[in-house]
Amino acid sequence: MKMLRWLNGLACLGISLTASATSITPEVVASGLQNPWALSFIDQNQMLVTERSGRLRVVSTDGQVGEPIKGLPPIQAGRQGGLLDIITDQDFKNNRRLYFCYTAPEGDDNNQANNSTALASAVLSADNRQLDDVRVIFRQKPTYAGGFHFGCRLVQQTDGTLLLGLGDRFHLMQQAQALDQHIGKVIRLNPDGTVPADNPFVGRAGVAPEVWSYGHRNIQGAVIAADGTLWMHEHGPQGGDELNRIKPGVNYGWPVITYGVNYGGSTIGAGLTAAPGMAQPVIHWTPSIAPSGMAQITSDQYGPEWQGNFLVGSLKFQHLVRLILDGNQVSSQSVELPNLGQRVRDVRQGPDGLIYILTDRTDGQLIRLQPTY
Repeated sequence: MKMLRWLNGLACLGISLTASATSITPEVVASGLQNPWALSFIDQNQMLVTERSGRLRVVSTDGQVGEPIKGLPPIQAGRQGGLLDIITDQDFKNNRRLYFCYTAPEGDDNNQANNSTALASAVLSADNRQLDDVRVIFRQKPTYAGGFHFGCRLVQQTDGTLLLGLGDRFHLMQQAQALDQHIGKVIRLNPDGTVPADNPFVGRAGVAPEVWSYGHRNIQGAVIAADGTLWMHEHGPQGGDELNRIKPGVNYGWPVITYGVNYGGSTIGAGLTAAPGMAQPVIHWTPSIAPSGMAQITSDQYGPEWQGNFLVGSLKFQHLVRLILDGNQVSSQSVELPNLGQRVRDVRQGPDGLIYILTDRTDGQLIRLQPTY
């Protein structure tokens, strides 16, 4: 019934649901991963995989799962928090540097109540067993004693700068509109944690200079498309999940405008879906699909019909949503792997041009998507 309501909602928005000549077959590469959250390839055949409980492993495309890598900073795992996203530096082949975001206690003691999303860089040892030169380059402010809405999706632009999507910490949602801190924001940093001089709010009094965009609820997917544009999706409340094309200095509206409602059905604020000076989403999903992970298919492995499409994981419906773009708009969508039966947490394209996904459960899987025609 919820799926039917979602499909009807797409039709009302003028977005068609398409069928495809290409199909995909899920191939389990590895299992036994504890709530895996993100993956990032380090070479043609190996990737780093984070486990939310606070472990980082190397997993190979032939299914070998390595022992936990040593050297991580203190991580406060619980509820939605823990070790979350990870990416490798664009020059990883030469510098072996990587970046990861995680739930950090306010100090060095994991028993402290207050926490926040932190971003660290590190160098992976040549034997893939140890993180060296670990540097915490950013901590979200303010800290808060809560276990929800950490955001924590990372991308790196071609100029080397890092973009990190942050959540509103659930109970602090009103602060997503406040520019003097990092709640419900996208931030942009240099790889060493310093602030780029061309950030949109640099030099403005009373504004955190790291802020790139604001008015976000809980960002769970990010991709820099082949044309260089930045796309992120975020969880709405009850309904109103959003896909946005992120631009510097733009207000994306949360919680002043939303297509969702409070859990239980009451309106949020004045119940507005639009307001002056606030950007509309490219698309929104009601009922919520609980999106997580996102990749753009740039290879030809799935044929020309799929090339350039976005793939978004759904935690709620336990499938993939394929988005077909027409310029900067979504022209249609299709449901892929409708019978997967597992919450999809991350979606990445590998060096072989194939799509890899992680499923979020205590016995999580790494799955490779094989095309069939």
